[in-house]
Amino acid sequence: MAVCSVCFRHCSLKEGGIGFCGARTQRAGKIEPLVYGGISSAALDPIEKKPLARFYPGRKILSVGFFGCNLRCPFCQNYEISWSEEAGRLRKNAEPVSPEAIADMAEQLIPRGNIGAAFTYNEPLVSYEFVRDTAKLLHERRLKTVLVTNGTAEQDVLAELLPYTDAMNIDLKGFTDRYYESVLGGNLRQVMDFIRTAVRHCHVELTTLIVPGENDTEEEMRELSRWVAGLTDAQGNRIGSEIPLHISRFFPRFHMNDRPATDVRLIYRLADTASENLKYVYTGNC
Repeated sequence: MAVCSVCFRHCSLKEGGIGFCGARTQRAGKIEPLVYGGISSAALDPIEKKPLARFYPGRKILSVGFFGCNLRCPFCQNYEISWSEEAGRLRKNAEPVSPEAIADMAEQLIPRGNIGAAFTYNEPLVSYEFVRDTAKLLHERRLKTVLVTNGTAEQDVLAELLPYTDAMNIDLKGFTDRYYESVLGGNLRQVMDFIRTAVRHCHVELTTLIVPGENDTEEEMRELSRWVAGLTDAQGNRIGSEIPLHISRFFPRFHMNDRPATDVRLIYRLADTASENLKYVYTGNC
């Protein structure tokens, strides 16, 4: 048996076993990606779609997705490549590509406004080795690397990526242990530690999807935004109030169809609440 060290789950895998995320396996006593460079999708997106509102606004970025995720959000909008049965089937037929191929593609798209590559759509950190190797090449070519992540990873994984990462959008999905553990299958403390470290090294924006009946109170948003406002840079200066927060509207999908879409008026009210502590608050899906 060998233990995966990517996230708090620390999956213990036998030879050929597959981790909870569906993206990592054990081969000859070593934990590694099940398919190195198994790409699910690629598109040239506006940078604002990540969403990043204050990182090269108006530019575009090559968005690349893999397969697998270490959370179990019942409302996942990319379940076809994250944790559904379909994701497992599609992964088996994925054609691996090399880091060089992604870097070449990103470079070729510069005339169309591209600034680099964003690893997104699924959870990129479950394939962090490929992300790291590609990001190194992107930096050699003076291109940017962006991570769109749930922040569910150990500090050692983050440390391998930070030297080559220019920006992140990190999901801070809520601010209670109950929600993270019972609904998402995650670990809030690990995400908070991830964010705390990331903001000291690169541009960070956060996203909170507001799910009716789960994380939709003004009290929770006030507590969340107050915590963000207290974050500091590498020199210990408080910079949290400058970190952009995207507050997004939920729509029923996948395994969560038992409630309506979030009321738009609630989204704006929670944005006003967050603005008590944060300078840049954006609303999404409204």
